[in-house]
Amino acid sequence: MAQFTPSGKSDDPTNGECNESGLVVCFGELLIDFVPTVGGVSLAEAPAFKKAPGGAPANVAVGISRLGGSSAFLGKVGADEFGYMLADILKQNNVDTSGMRFDSDARTALAFVTLRADGEREFLFFRNPSADMLLDKSELDHNLIEKAKIFHYGSISLIDEPCKSAHLAALRIAKDSDCILSYDPNLRLALWPSAEAARNGIMSIWDLADVIKISEEEITFLTGGDDPYDDDVVLNKLFHPNLKLLIVTEGSEGCRYYTKDFKGKVEGVNVKPVDTTGAGDAFVSGILYNIASDPSIFENEEHLQKALYFANVCGAITVTERGAIPALPTKDAVLQFDAK
Repeated sequence: MAQFTPSGKSDDPTNGECNESGLVVCFGELLIDFVPTVGGVSLAEAPAFKKAPGGAPANVAVGISRLGGSSAFLGKVGADEFGYMLADILKQNNVDTSGMRFDSDARTALAFVTLRADGEREFLFFRNPSADMLLDKSELDHNLIEKAKIFHYGSISLIDEPCKSAHLAALRIAKDSDCILSYDPNLRLALWPSAEAARNGIMSIWDLADVIKISEEEITFLTGGDDPYDDDVVLNKLFHPNLKLLIVTEGSEGCRYYTKDFKGKVEGVNVKPVDTTGAGDAFVSGILYNIASDPSIFENEEHLQKALYFANVCGAITVTERGAIPALPTKDAVLQFDAK
């Protein structure tokens, strides 16, 4: 397959060293996002809402599949119309749903997402409790986790029991199976009992991960207010000995990367944002798709830079449409974008 030129352009922005893409299992929440049909208004001012499938781990699973990779989703929804709809959407996007469970006593989670004039989001969640919070470790599909090359997860599933124990049990299975552990904390303060609980919960599994993706805001939060652009802050407070790759996303500015042997920055791409929902998940899809296809990525800086540029393009395309899953790009869309 073609490679990027030094300018970052190519007819195929994937590494292409290996045609066989390993399975990525994504663990966590799957829900319905209700997005206003117009931007720049509060929830109370919105004239109507459009429903869209969401939930960061599910978004990543669909993103990987759309790019041509192999993915599965492991989590719980309600045995209700929304839950069945979400399962169908994953199936339509070629995501393995054998690890999904349905709860007849709890509803599928809902989130109302406001779009401010700058395209940034504000959330109002309905989880009281929702089905995703009630996944029990006895419901885990061990075989599915053991087959994974990458096991990807967030922090929302650490907030409440029994899902927290299920999450920790799944992590142990993945670790014992030599999966690459991928962590996107995806901070949602409104869902945690307190800021301190959020910080402690997110950091409680920090040292297990092989790959971590965080935003500038999350660095500031996790370090208690330190400068997110200071490499020493990142390396001394957030990089741990077991980590293969730490990525700091900076929106349209691109991203920074840190490994044991090298660090650097990959520039972003400029688009006119309509809705930033799912941009980070699209980015994660892009980088995990490449990691699943090219195990040399942690040691080969050139390959890593190409993969991160590819991920930047995935995120950029996603912000040009409303909703998360509906906006996630295909590989062809990424290639066509890069050719412009």
